[in-house]
Amino acid sequence: MSKSELGLNTICTHVGEIRDEQFKGSVSPIYLSSSYEFFDVDVKRYPRYFNTPNQEYLSKKVAALEHTESAMIFGSGMAAISTMFLAFLQKGDHLVVQNTLYGGTVNFIKEEFPKYGIEYTFTNGYKVEDFEAAIQKNTKLIHIETPSNPLLTITDIEAIAKLGKTNNILTSIDNTFASSVNQNPIDFGVDMVMHSATKYFGGHSDICAGAVASSAEHIERIWNVGKNLGGSLSDMTVWMLERSMKTLGLRVKAQTKNAMKMAKWLNKHPKVSKVYYPGLKSHPEHKLAKSQMKGFGAMLSFELTDDLDSKRFQEELKLIKSSMSLAGIESTMLSPHLTSHALLSQDERDRVGISDQLIRFSVGIEEVKDLKRDINNALDKI
Repeated sequence: MSKSELGLNTICTHVGEIRDEQFKGSVSPIYLSSSYEFFDVDVKRYPRYFNTPNQEYLSKKVAALEHTESAMIFGSGMAAISTMFLAFLQKGDHLVVQNTLYGGTVNFIKEEFPKYGIEYTFTNGYKVEDFEAAIQKNTKLIHIETPSNPLLTITDIEAIAKLGKTNNILTSIDNTFASSVNQNPIDFGVDMVMHSATKYFGGHSDICAGAVASSAEHIERIWNVGKNLGGSLSDMTVWMLERSMKTLGLRVKAQTKNAMKMAKWLNKHPKVSKVYYPGLKSHPEHKLAKSQMKGFGAMLSFELTDDLDSKRFQEELKLIKSSMSLAGIESTMLSPHLTSHALLSQDERDRVGISDQLIRFSVGIEEVKDLKRDINNALDKI
């Protein structure tokens, strides 16, 4: 049976598992060796080469989930995206990058690209016209993030992919917020897909990892840079990630269902001034999101009314945790201006609409009634 014939949960459970031929265990064994024989072997294995048995096989699962030929697992999402960028950009090249983007990626571009002589332009918006206007003669890559962090803006994936192909420019996307469960950008023509696997792939707030999925040719090029930068993931963590990804479909679908309910409820709450969630009909790109997503995801953001202290609100929460990360099975909240986008200046945050009242909400698998009660109790105390 080919991978293309398998359903989501079957891929999550079985693709990329290592069969234990000696003891017939139902769980993939862990290969913790950092030293492998090199005489008369098909593959010379070494952890930094991203090709230990656990690394190799988990990459197959990621590729199957993202409908690509190949994939790589990294030590973090930033290791994944920085290696991908440096594999396809060199001195004198130009990157077009979306303005609504994860703060860590923005900081990497601004801090590191000048050292390499790589030019870049942040778009004025996230419509295809904004990307087209930013293209230069030396543009080699267009990078997008949709839904974006933290405002859940939606970019037209197919239009960006067509723009890239028309101009002979590669395209890449950060697919972390949607996850492979809710969105498969390769199907819309994008060349490369990356994830912070710390998030939904891991799903239990105990793993730091990253992933890139693409054609075998592109992954070979990324590998050639990756083995020099050394951003590989330990096999124990690879094994934990494989275990976690077995429930990816079940977890993300449950979280997505909860997020829709919470978004609708918050949208009517008198102490909430605005909700950002592509599943709401009031979202400006709702129709576009519906056309390219299978589900609207488990991430949303909302702004409290101006008379409320967003920090005090989060301190009063008892069930929902204040957390720097996201996408665990437990619900978490954070203030982007203090965490994910703290490295941006106030002017930069103002330009993209990240206010001090904005709260990013990663919805977990708890009972919705309990989440609502926790939020109401916290709001009543401030």
